Amino acid sequence: MGNIELSLAIYANPRSLPVLNGRVNPQGIDLHCSSLHPSELFWRQLGFQEFQVSEMSMSSLLISLSHGIDTWVGIPIFTTRRFFHTGVLVRDDSGITEPLQLAGKRVGVPEYQQTAALWTRGILQHEYGVEPKTLHWYMERAPEKSHGGATGFTPPEGIDLQYIPTNTDMGEMLRNGELDAALHYLAGTNNLVDRSNAPLGEEGSGVHHLFDHQKESSRYFQKTGLFPINHCVVVRKDIVERYPWVMLNLYSAFLEAKQIAAAESLAGSANSTAVNSTGLDPFLDTGLIDTKTRDALKTDLFPYGVTANSMILDTITSYSFEQGLTARKLKLEEIFYPPTLEL
Repeated sequence: MGNIELSLAIYANPRSLPVLNGRVNPQGIDLHCSSLHPSELFWRQLGFQEFQVSEMSMSSLLISLSHGIDTWVGIPIFTTRRFFHTGVLVRDDSGITEPLQLAGKRVGVPEYQQTAALWTRGILQHEYGVEPKTLHWYMERAPEKSHGGATGFTPPEGIDLQYIPTNTDMGEMLRNGELDAALHYLAGTNNLVDRSNAPLGEEGSGVHHLFDHQKESSRYFQKTGLFPINHCVVVRKDIVERYPWVMLNLYSAFLEAKQIAAAESLAGSANSTAVNSTGLDPFLDTGLIDTKTRDALKTDLFPYGVTANSMILDTITSYSFEQGLTARKLKLEEIFYPPTLEL
């Protein structure tokens, strides 16, 4: 009996690359791989189910499941993470110097329901007291080109949200003074969904970051221990029902790929720009770094599985319910393939 063939679409990152380029192959499966920008990938998957296996927005998956859309079954392979709230942009002349001053302001966002926006709103609310209902929201993606167009998104109760006209975009509105800030900004991504192109956030652009990224990321992580999850991997339900064994085989393959990426990063291989771990010895000897620093380089900041991520998964499901994106807080067994819950 030969391997089954499955189509896979993911966004290229070092941890997934060994699967994407065929260096790691899941047992019993021949993958036909595509690399797409997440904005376009999720729109295509949620609306047209083009690929049998794919990376998926955590927020969109939660919303879909809460609306009874069971097209996708999650695997706890968390492909990307980021401290999204450090990406908030404000106009230089907005007078906004601290998060609380966002209240009452006009704030752009590519898509209200996207995971980056979900995390940023949650952190602004719980860390800085900024309630989503106090902002005036402007969403760049039109309903027909949005992820929410497929998940049944409507603005949560009490949220003032307008769609940005298709003859302009979030970047132009920021530069023209029609927006005061942007919760998340995607520019020049060359995908079929996002429109903005203006390079903003750099000196002279008239727009700057509200937070010092490194300082705020470190503060938040040291306080909470959370490194926000953005995407997971999903498999179309009809594939799971026909070939249930593919779920754990895919998990094992992605885990192997991540381990390869981590080992090569530490080894300073030709595929990585990281410092060779052995090459750190002179820095240890001279006291420029200490043993804790070297050990920290070996810490897995991108763990897979439900068990290692239970706190962060509890947080994102809580935020989704709290912000009115889901009607209830989803249970983890509703999101992920049951045999993976103990991984």
